[in-house]
Amino acid sequence: MAIATVRNRPLGRENISNEAAEAVRAMIADGRLKPGERVNEVHVAAALGVSRTPLREGLRLLAAEGTLDAAPRRGFFIRPLSVREFEELYDIRPILDPEALRIAGLPTPARIARLEKLDRALAEARGAAAVDIDNEWHLALIADCPNRVLLELIKNMIARTRRYEIALMRSGENVGVANADHRAIIAALKAGDLGRACVGLKRNMRSGKAAIADWLKDGEALKQ
Repeated sequence: MAIATVRNRPLGRENISNEAAEAVRAMIADGRLKPGERVNEVHVAAALGVSRTPLREGLRLLAAEGTLDAAPRRGFFIRPLSVREFEELYDIRPILDPEALRIAGLPTPARIARLEKLDRALAEARGAAAVDIDNEWHLALIADCPNRVLLELIKNMIARTRRYEIALMRSGENVGVANADHRAIIAALKAGDLGRACVGLKRNMRSGKAAIADWLKDGEALKQ
């Protein structure tokens, strides 16, 4: 398990458990921790520069969101990728995100400029970087939604689906599909057509489902 270079510096003291959870989540997403593998708390804590207590709190957060399985007296294990979990998770965001955009309303010119900048960056990115930029684009799109609970639900879904989406973004073709969807949504927003933007967002949220499901069904997830 190559985890010694997870970070170049120790984690900060504020929100240390959340930061530890995010670091472990990244290790899972990029394959440094494998599906079914037991989390070696001693090694991971040393790699992150934290004690085991905040790390364990972070691992509990990941277990609560479904990324890890907790076994009494045995520790935490990376939950294997599964077609069923993926399909259940991926059916939720096409419901949540368009509603958040509808509540947020039309974005300001400054926010549209931000969306366009992120979309240009996405066009040049691949792999995990593309997933992160795509997620940042979606969060920027709905950032003005006043319903904080809805936004937290969406962020939780983003955390849970990230490792699945990395498989999709390995292909430049799929990055191109995301860019095209984003441009259509931005065009609708610029035209003042919030309804069309919401429809486009729902279509975008559904666009990667088949590709990831096929990848999982082919058994390639077991080789990672």
